[in-house]
Amino acid sequence: MNERNTLCKSERINSKLLIEELFSGKSKSFSIYPIRTVFMPTNQKEECAASILVSVPKKRFKHAVKRNRVKRQIKEAYRKNKHELLNSLQEKQIGLAIAFIYLSDEIISSEELENKIITTLTRINEKISV
Repeated sequence: MNERNTLCKSERINSKLLIEELFSGKSKSFSIYPIRTVFMPTNQKEECAASILVSVPKKRFKHAVKRNRVKRQIKEAYRKNKHELLNSLQEKQIGLAIAFIYLSDEIISSEELENKIITTLTRINEKISV
């Protein structure tokens, strides 16, 4: 990684094959309301250890402005708190594909969402350690 506190394009999932594989049932998932997290190990060919996908269903928010706001909140929370997870992934020499799916019908505060993301990243770290 070139800059420590960024979320560059290489850290985002953009491969349809990887997205299909992530949701095909070979991955692990858990929920910490209002976020459902789906993750699976990948072969680490990229320069970054973890790739993310953020999904806010149109069913929850009809207006794109609200969907985009929630996506921005999730990406920002991940960007600020990803380092511990990335360090442990690099030590273990594994890659990870992670999808964050927003479940609530209401926009919650950025601080509350950031706490949920921190809890989520900690739990992912525990699950890959096993």
